[in-house]
Amino acid sequence: MKNIKIRKAKKSDKNNILRLVNELAEFENLSPPDKKAQSRLIRDAFSANPPYRILLAEYEGQTAGYSFYFFTYSSFLAKRSLYLEDIYVSEKFRNLGIGKMFFKELIKTAEKNKCGRMEWVVLDWNVNAIKFYEKLNAFELKEWKTFRKLINND
Repeated sequence: MKNIKIRKAKKSDKNNILRLVNELAEFENLSPPDKKAQSRLIRDAFSANPPYRILLAEYEGQTAGYSFYFFTYSSFLAKRSLYLEDIYVSEKFRNLGIGKMFFKELIKTAEKNKCGRMEWVVLDWNVNAIKFYEKLNAFELKEWKTFRKLINND
């Protein structure tokens, strides 16, 4: 694990961030962000008050993965929650401990920000990710369903 480094992304990482986002889209059989969305993604990440943050993983100097996260608030805990929007490790860098290092860093960030919990979603077919999360002692919320309403305001 000494060859792995988790760090905050910089604007100069733009091309690697977009490459990884496109890789994730391909992995999940989704359409990647279009040019306008890519532009917003980078603009928002490096704005004065970013709505989300990016961590990058490097393995022997190569960008190997990323995680996007932001904070929400729990009315019942009366504390912040760290919401993990995306975590992705390029295929050739999997099984090196990068995912585990991402989670260690994210948990540290959650603790530093006095969060009461960390949450994320996973596609039901991604068995490898589910097994990984279970090894981290994370648990599935079986009684909750995720809903989504798309808003078109381009």
